[in-house]
Amino acid sequence: MKISQILFLALCVIAASCDSQKEAEKVDKHEVVSPMVKNTAYSHEYVAEIHSVKYVEIRSKLKGYIEKIHVDEGQAVKEGQLLFTLNALEFDKELQKANAAYKNAIADMKATEVELKNVKLLVEKNIVSKTELEVIKAKVDALKADVEEALAHKEQAALHLSFSQIKAPYNGIINRIPNKVGSLIAEGDVLTSISDNREVFAYFNLSEVDYLNYISNGEQKSKTVSLKLANNVLYGHEGKIEMIESEFDRSTGNIAFRARFPNPDAILKHGSNGKVIVNKQLKNALLIPQKSTFEIQDKLYVFVVNQEGVLEQRNIIPKMRFPDFYAVESGLSKDDKILFEGAENAKDGNKIHAVPVDLEKAMSLNTKDLSRR
Repeated sequence: MKISQILFLALCVIAASCDSQKEAEKVDKHEVVSPMVKNTAYSHEYVAEIHSVKYVEIRSKLKGYIEKIHVDEGQAVKEGQLLFTLNALEFDKELQKANAAYKNAIADMKATEVELKNVKLLVEKNIVSKTELEVIKAKVDALKADVEEALAHKEQAALHLSFSQIKAPYNGIINRIPNKVGSLIAEGDVLTSISDNREVFAYFNLSEVDYLNYISNGEQKSKTVSLKLANNVLYGHEGKIEMIESEFDRSTGNIAFRARFPNPDAILKHGSNGKVIVNKQLKNALLIPQKSTFEIQDKLYVFVVNQEGVLEQRNIIPKMRFPDFYAVESGLSKDDKILFEGAENAKDGNKIHAVPVDLEKAMSLNTKDLSRR
């Protein structure tokens, strides 16, 4: 009996040992990684409106008929080049009348000045009184004022006549000409517009949050921006941020930025659209791979491996999402070790055999130039 009991106990010990060994063999190997801490460059796109640095509407200052158009739509013009001639017969007559009045005023003044000289001689000979001399002097002063007034009317008439000759204010390209020869033009009507597209402005808006991040992160020191055209092609020249408006738009909560771009090939046109790409940097970003995460009810989780090799499900708050990474706001530290792959099949409390790997080598990705989604 004693021998049987001893044999039974020995068999139990052997069986328990085998079960423990099998349980140990069931612990799977899994790769684990630690978050990377890096200054991470990224970019953000903002819808932009393109404006010529110089753009002006050419308007008529007179009411009249278009007598001649000296240019064509799309034509390059030089500063001072004649663009339109309006019918100016009425103003030509006004100028002739003003010239005649000016000449008449000068003649009256000269005749009175001769009379003044004669009166001075008579005063010296005591033939007439000094009172008469003062009267003549006053008459000369009045006629000088008449001459000045006539000159002003003459110059005004000449100015009105010059308004019939409409010239280019600067070098540029003529845009659409809506009215043709013979059209009746009212004062203030648009005849055409001129664009100088050698440089352009790109206006875009940032939210208050983006603006504060832009300022607080020191991004304003690097004012270089890029431009993506409407066909999603990257424009070949970089621009510079020149201006930030002084107040936010109350209706949208945005603030406007202005960037200047060179346009040597005249690709960019006034009124076109694009996207300004602002390059930014996230300092000391805590990066983890997206493949290490999983979602439950719109919350993001990872499995953290504790010192005993047991998986612990932990909620994390992402700060920013990149193509293959998350920048973590909270929930992890740089010393934590997380399950690299297979989070969707793992369970909280499972024990694993952790195999540490280098995250950057495992991802085979240069994280110096990430693009924000």
